[in-house]
This record gives sequence, C-alpha cells and structure tokens, in this order.
Amino acid sequence: MLHQLYRSYTNSFSGLRKEVWLLALITLINRAGTMVIPFLSLYLTKSRGFSLEEVGWILTFFGLGSVTGSWLGGKLTDKIGHYKTMAASLILSSFLFVLLQFPQSFWGICTGIFLVMTMADMFRPAVFVAISAYSKPENRTRSVTLIRLAINLGFSAGPAIGGLIIIGIGYSGLFWVDGITCLIAGILLLKLLHPKRALENAKEINLKPQSVLKDKPYLLFITAMILFGFIFLQYFSTVPLFYAEVHHLSEFEIGVLLGFNGFIIFLFEMPLIKYLEVKGKSATTYVILGIALAGLSFLAMNLSNWLGTLVIGMFLLTIGEMIAFPFSNSFALQRADKGKQGSYMALYSIAFSISHIFGHNSGMQLIGKLGYSFTWNVMIGLALFSCLFLVWLKFKLKSEAAA
Repeated sequence: MLHQLYRSYTNSFSGLRKEVWLLALITLINRAGTMVIPFLSLYLTKSRGFSLEEVGWILTFFGLGSVTGSWLGGKLTDKIGHYKTMAASLILSSFLFVLLQFPQSFWGICTGIFLVMTMADMFRPAVFVAISAYSKPENRTRSVTLIRLAINLGFSAGPAIGGLIIIGIGYSGLFWVDGITCLIAGILLLKLLHPKRALENAKEINLKPQSVLKDKPYLLFITAMILFGFIFLQYFSTVPLFYAEVHHLSEFEIGVLLGFNGFIIFLFEMPLIKYLEVKGKSATTYVILGIALAGLSFLAMNLSNWLGTLVIGMFLLTIGEMIAFPFSNSFALQRADKGKQGSYMALYSIAFSISHIFGHNSGMQLIGKLGYSFTWNVMIGLALFSCLFLVWLKFKLKSEAAA
C-alpha cells in the first residue's frame, strides 16, 4: 500500500524536462534568499524607527515597484526573450538588495524599495514564459506546480534562516545574504539553463500577435484574479490579526497554522494537479472551484468561535489555493499563445501586484471600521463575484470556439 502511494506520488513528477527542474532549482535558491521582505516591517520600525504610517507608505512603494517590474519584465521578455530578462533581473537585483541597507531617509528608502522590487519582479513574467518555452503543452500545469513548490519551499526556509541571521549578525546580514543568493541564482541560470533548449511548438510561433488589452476574455479573467488576490492576501495580513485578537493565539501557534498551509502544499499539490488533469475538466472550471473553496474558508471562520473553524478555514484555503493558482497560471500561458507572451504573463503578475497594493490596506480599514465578521462577509462576496466573472468567461470562450 505504502509502495503504491510512493509510486503514485513520484509518478506525478514524471515527464517534466530537465530544464523545468533547473528552473525550479534557480527559483528555490532565489526565493530562499528572499529574507529582507518578510522582515521589512520589523526592520523599518525596530531598526530604523519609522512609524506605522510611514511603513504603510514604504510598503505602497513596494507594491508600485512590483507592478512596474511585472510590466517591464513583460515588455523585455517580448523584446529580448525570457532568458536575458531573468538573468538581468537576478544579477541587477542582487546588487540593489545589498545597497538597500544604506539609505537613511524616508524618501531614500521609498526609492530604494521601489527600485529593488522593479528589478526583482521583472523575473516573474519571464519565468512564466520560460515554463511555456521548456514544457510540452500537456505538462504546463504540472511545470507551473513544480515552480510553485520551489517558491513555497523557499519562502518556508527563507524566514527561518533570516531569523537566525538577525540574531547572529543583525539586519544588515539579511541584505548581504539576499544579494549573494540572487547573484548565485543568476550565475546558475547563465551556466545551466540554455535558451537553445527551448521547445518550439508550432502554435507558439505567432506571426500576428494579438494585443493583450484587446483580448476581452483575458481581461475578464484578470479581473477575476484581482478579486481572488484580495481574498487570498488577507491570510497574510488581516487573518493573523484575527487569530491573535479574537482567538488569542500566540505567535508560535499562528506560525504553526500558517506553516500547515505550506506543508500541505508541499506534500499534496503535485499529486492533486496530476489527478485533476486526468479528469479532463477545463482550467477555468478548476479555477472557479479553487476560488469557491477560498471563499468558503472565510465562511468557516464566521460560523463559530470554536478553534477548529480556524483549521477548517486554513484547510479550505490551502486546497483552494492548490487548485486555483496552477490552473489560472496554465490558462494564462495557454491564452498567451494568441499574442505576446511577455505582455500576457506581465498582466497576470500585475493582477496580484494590484491586490498587494490595495488588498492589505482595504482589509485593515474594513476591520477597523466594521469588524472582522463583516470583513469576512465582504471576502465571501468578492469570491462570489470572482466566480461569476469566470462563469461569464466560460460563456465567452464557448462563443469564441463556436465562431
């Protein structure tokens, strides 16, 4: 029985090309080194003495840099290709991360964080296009899932190592380690990954690429993703506050609950995606299912004050995330075959950057004025609207196919 389970688990990783695994390794090193970001608020308040209002504005520049980087990364990917864009992003951001520790003034740090995020997030649309270039069409969703596993592993390891670095060396150590790991990832990309190994699928060679802003079904999809981003990001800002203030959980207990999310994803996302792919439903159907489960996680938290609802809520969100992200990514890549891939994947990345800029702040404002219960009901409503946009998208796609 155990042997069969092991075989089934390892089979879910089979058929992926060596280049996709190398891309996952580079992403893992890059994300494991991203230690400044999780500790940025603490660094700015404790080490630099900024007020919470000032930190809020600095984080707004963080989000604006992310949007700019995603847009620029998409443009560069279309102009010079995914390989050069990824290399430039990793190597230039490695130097900027090291330099970020030196600005002293409020505006100096705002400018610094904006430039760092612009350079760092150029990587995002480029890596999505690279997945498309190095994967067979039937393996794209699982290739995306492997990259997501690398990101989750990196984000799990990074903060833990970062905490030890702060204790041992201080905050300046984070900037150096961040810069060095970005540089290592860039060098590995140049040494191990070769652009000539990309697959050339006939349908990817598009002589008359469509402008992404003229693709109305894709814009519907992006709107749904922005709404989903608003819901999902609450679990990294307002939900931990809910755990602490309403359910009186300690930092350690909150960490365990959030760690439960990463652990489930690491163990079960790839087999789940393999199982769902075999079922043969459309990517949009699965995205609707994933977002609906994320919405239900807020309903679970509103039902009762029993602590078990927090675990149920986190479980529903985790399953929803495991389904919605890979299949939404896969749909975006598939749609990108119609036009300029960099621009399509940039808009997909920008959808979540917009959620970063407005999602955290609007969630906090709603809780401050109207309380947690009302805010969770708003999130359920946003999940419903997101699903309705995707149902509308399904009708649009049917009409498009018929035409």
